[in-house]
Amino acid sequence: MQLTYRLFPLRVLLLLSVVLLLTLNVFSFYGIYTHKFYFLKFDNYIFPILSIVHFTYLYTLWSKRKQHQTPDIYMRNIEYTLYVIYAIYLFKFIESIYRLTTYNDFEIALIPETFFPIGLILVFLYLFLLTITIITFNYRRKVIGAFDFEDLNDHIDNWKK
Repeated sequence: MQLTYRLFPLRVLLLLSVVLLLTLNVFSFYGIYTHKFYFLKFDNYIFPILSIVHFTYLYTLWSKRKQHQTPDIYMRNIEYTLYVIYAIYLFKFIESIYRLTTYNDFEIALIPETFFPIGLILVFLYLFLLTITIITFNYRRKVIGAFDFEDLNDHIDNWKK
C-alpha cells in the first residue's frame, strides 16, 4: 500500500479523480450505439448530478489535509453517501461491459466504427474511477484519520453542558 501512496499522492489522486469525473460526465451524454450526444434524456443527467457528491468529497479531503484537521460528521456523511454512489459507479462499469458484449446482437444494424474504441475507453475509465475511489478512501483512513464516533458524538451534544 505504501507504493500506492507514493504513486498516487493526494494531489495526483485529486487531479486524476477530477479529470476522470469530468470526462465521464461528458461521456454520460454520449450514445455508444449511435455515435451522437443526447442532452435531452433525463437518464444522462444522473451521473453528472451524482458526481457532485464526489467533487464535494474530494474538496473536503483536500481541505482537511491542507488544514491538518481530523474527520468530522460532515465528511463522514459525504463519505457514506459516496459509498452508495460507488455502487452506482460499479453498475455503470458493468453496464459498459454489457454494452460491449451486445455488439453481435446488432450485426444487421449499422453500428458506428467508434463502438469498440469508445466502449473500451469507457470500461477503462470506469474501472480506473473505481480504483482511484478506493485508493482515496484508504488515503483518508491513513492520512486524515479514522472516524472516531465517540469524539464526533461529543461535539454534537454541546447543549448538555
